[in-house]
Amino acid sequence: MTYQDSLSKKPKLLDLVRNRIRLKHYSIRTESAYVDWARRFILFHNKRHPSEMGAREVEQFLTWLAIERKVSASTQNQAKAALLFLYREVLDIDLPWLEEIVMAKTAKRLPIVLTQHEARQLLGELSGAMWLITSLLYGTGMRLLEGLRLRVKDIEFDRREIIVREGKGNKDRITVLPENLILPIKSQMEKAQALHNRDLEKGFGHVYLPNALANKYPNTDKAWGWQYLFPSPLLSRDPRSDKLRRHHINESSVQRAVRSAAKQANIVKPCTPHVLRHSFATHLLQAGYDIRTVQELLGHKDLNTTMIYTHVLNRGGRGVVSPLDL
Repeated sequence: MTYQDSLSKKPKLLDLVRNRIRLKHYSIRTESAYVDWARRFILFHNKRHPSEMGAREVEQFLTWLAIERKVSASTQNQAKAALLFLYREVLDIDLPWLEEIVMAKTAKRLPIVLTQHEARQLLGELSGAMWLITSLLYGTGMRLLEGLRLRVKDIEFDRREIIVREGKGNKDRITVLPENLILPIKSQMEKAQALHNRDLEKGFGHVYLPNALANKYPNTDKAWGWQYLFPSPLLSRDPRSDKLRRHHINESSVQRAVRSAAKQANIVKPCTPHVLRHSFATHLLQAGYDIRTVQELLGHKDLNTTMIYTHVLNRGGRGVVSPLDL
């Protein structure tokens, strides 16, 4: 193929979706999800081009997801968001009718919360890095990926703070650093630094940097402060840049460890790493902390999101004493 042929070759639609997502600095997870929904939408309609379709085809696809595939309301809404992005941002087609499509409402569920005894039992079944990660989730209220993406520079020992970078909604926030985790974190840093030094000796030691920092500050991706607190035991290729780097521990490893620990501890509640975030908030409220303090630590934009934890406090139904107990 000549240079002129390569210039005249029209890029594929899914490549256009990827390029637009990267131009807007969306996360790799959003990119993967939106590209997948665009692909599934096209395959559902026998590989017709989206520009040839309209409201009827989109509604058919979303209805099929809900009725035939029985997906949750949140999954259906994600599919709709992906199609909105496809039409508006990639095909430059404004679709006011897509906003009007009636979607399933997300069910309001009370969060699953461990008792303090159950939390101690769960942590007692873990060890090493998995124990430290899980303890951080329960002790700080971080989401799983927020904990795994912690960089060395974001741990403030003197102020007893952890800076959570690029949390949900691309917002930074500060949460508490548990006193009981200071020595274990320092020990983990020593292990991570030893691994980083070995990587440097072998010509590696690079880590992913957000946005264009790697171009703006060359060699910063090898600086110790930017390394992950919980580095992966294996090097891996970045799906966007194809560079060989050391990423953080995979979240599926923590999820499996928590499930296994819950089983060993005979905890019958469905137990995931996110349950520890719910437990953090609820136990702080039980201890008498102000709900706005809890909101700030969790990084909730709306106080109503935090209010849900007031419904699961250990006081019986809404704190009412049953007449049978009077």
